[in-house]
Amino acid sequence: MAGSNKFSLASRHQLAKGNKFMFAISDDNAMMKQITATHDPDDRDVDTRSLLHLVENILKRATLAADPMGSHELESLEKTDTNQAGFTTMLEALSYTIDRISSEISYKALEGIDPHATSLAIFNMLANYQWDAKLVLTLAAFAMNYGEFWLLAQIHSQNQLAKAMAIFKQLPGILEHSTALKPKFDALKDLVTAILEVTWCIIDLKELPSEYISQEVPAMSTAVAHIPTAVYWTIRSIVTCATQTTSLTSMGYELALSTSTESWELSTLAHKLKNIHDHLKKQLVLCHQYIEEKRDIESFQMLVRLFEMTHLDNMKVLKALIYAKDDLQPIVDGSTGQRVNLDVLKRRNVLLLISDLNISHDELSILDQLYNESRAQGMQVESQFEVVWIPIVDHSIKWDDLMQKRFEYLRSIMPWHIVHHPTLISKAVARFIREVWQFRNKPILVVLDPQGKVVSPNAIHMMWIWGSLAFPFTSLKEEALWREETWRPELLVDGIDPAVLNWIKEEKYVFLYGGDDIEWIRKFTITAKMVAQAARIPLEMVYVGKSSKRERVRQIITTITTDKLGYCWSDLTMIWFFWTRIESMLFSKIQLGKADDRDPLMQEIKKLLSYDKEGGWAVLSKGSTVIVNGHSTTVLPTLVNFDSWKQQAADEGFDVAFKNHHDELQGITHPCCRFEFPHTTGRIPENFKCPECDRHMEKLTTFLCCHDEKLDE
Repeated sequence: MAGSNKFSLASRHQLAKGNKFMFAISDDNAMMKQITATHDPDDRDVDTRSLLHLVENILKRATLAADPMGSHELESLEKTDTNQAGFTTMLEALSYTIDRISSEISYKALEGIDPHATSLAIFNMLANYQWDAKLVLTLAAFAMNYGEFWLLAQIHSQNQLAKAMAIFKQLPGILEHSTALKPKFDALKDLVTAILEVTWCIIDLKELPSEYISQEVPAMSTAVAHIPTAVYWTIRSIVTCATQTTSLTSMGYELALSTSTESWELSTLAHKLKNIHDHLKKQLVLCHQYIEEKRDIESFQMLVRLFEMTHLDNMKVLKALIYAKDDLQPIVDGSTGQRVNLDVLKRRNVLLLISDLNISHDELSILDQLYNESRAQGMQVESQFEVVWIPIVDHSIKWDDLMQKRFEYLRSIMPWHIVHHPTLISKAVARFIREVWQFRNKPILVVLDPQGKVVSPNAIHMMWIWGSLAFPFTSLKEEALWREETWRPELLVDGIDPAVLNWIKEEKYVFLYGGDDIEWIRKFTITAKMVAQAARIPLEMVYVGKSSKRERVRQIITTITTDKLGYCWSDLTMIWFFWTRIESMLFSKIQLGKADDRDPLMQEIKKLLSYDKEGGWAVLSKGSTVIVNGHSTTVLPTLVNFDSWKQQAADEGFDVAFKNHHDELQGITHPCCRFEFPHTTGRIPENFKCPECDRHMEKLTTFLCCHDEKLDE
């Protein structure tokens, strides 16, 4: 009969609690006025992070023990050295407060006091603590009892003292019915997890660096305004959890099995805390983004200042660009595959090859050839240089397996030094490279002297044009090389094709020609051969393709070869390098600020690039002298009209006659001049003069797709 009365009283007690809970959860504003009125913090400081690590260690293990169906091991959660003197001293100072809170919760739980009233009593007790300290101290008080409960549950079968204490707390009966009580244990575990998540979020918000963020920032002010409510509902949830475990040991498992109100209350609170956590987490993420942006700006400005300063060596600059700490080896030696320190680059001329992961096989193939040639030439020690690949990726795109495979492939074929992983390059460095060094995804080669000073913002044009002859790859060297250059076929062909260079040495007439109109090519080659035979001159021709439309060029090469129309470069890498060098000549002049100089050499380069965009073209030379650089609309008619100038050719020479007649036609026919500067180029001139008429050209925006440009594997 007594047991029946106890059960009846307990049932009425739980029903009253449920009604109060339903009322309280809908009346936040009134309750929060009471809670905030208790808040009167002083300057006392609590290491809440260290204390929470210890509390989490207890709760995580206890929560897992509460699941009798689970058998997996929990990895170590000890993230704080609890043997540190400071931590021990703090615990000694806080132990009285923690015990008081624990006693308050236990007493009021046994008395059936409303959870709000218990929570309010705790807030009054902790009036002088900051919000995060109130929460962690309350959680520590709960962890003591909660941990003891589940510790006894785990060891009572192996330890006689624990067994006796477990009997006092009615644990054998509870564990015997653990399967039936599993929904309650699950609800309790979920709520404890939600409590920890909210608590960590509040601590993370509190520890945000004040030098980078203040409450004037909307995300921070929103979070701070919400913290009192979050702390209240989390402490109230702690009180509810404590009440549930206390009721199990004081009233027995029969009560827990007889009603679902408690599980409903736990689940409702867990849902509320989840919403609170999601809101705080969202603000925390925004705060971290704001701080990261501020730090990135600071790091960016530091980089700008660093490159304005004079240094004894290049170490400070390289560490700022690649990796500043000494805890790992940040670069890989491509020749050995071994990771090395930045010291291997100390006081060396360093060429920073900067690109994204889409750097082409053509580019790498030629760079590899030039790099190995420079090593094979046995350059003097004082003039040697090192190359380092700095891969730049979009930090807003999640790194995935495809990107990793692409990076590993590129790394495997590079003989020079490579940054160990793209993620080592910070956002600030990527921004500096894009904004200051004008990187736009097309590879650039920034040159640092042994003191870390930038001596060329992009030496890749020099590298393409002159190879290692351009060492030490400074802008001064670039200007000096240009002063020595003249408009000659050797400049166009360089070492791409020894056969063409032999023709030049033999003083033969040579037609370099290109375009993507196979009918024009057919007429041009047939007519040129007929004219050469009629004029009795030694003529060679070579098809050098087009700067774009790779697949179309491949088809034309096949046709020229099959139909025996003449000699052509079947290796598309040779064609790519030819046009890359021609374009580099223009970009080199643009970089030097001399693209519009009335330099005859530059005017011819401009014409050639323009003709490539506007149909076919041909350059006729004899030996090292260029006779004509003409468009398809003037070169072919000149050949077709050979009969009208063949007498002049016999009298004055084929070269003179051809040029005179071509120039007459050119004076009548004026094809449009056109230049395309991809946005990936970097340094694009604001104005540009026409190489034909010297007027300022009209500036347009073009969208282009050639369909056949594929990423090289």
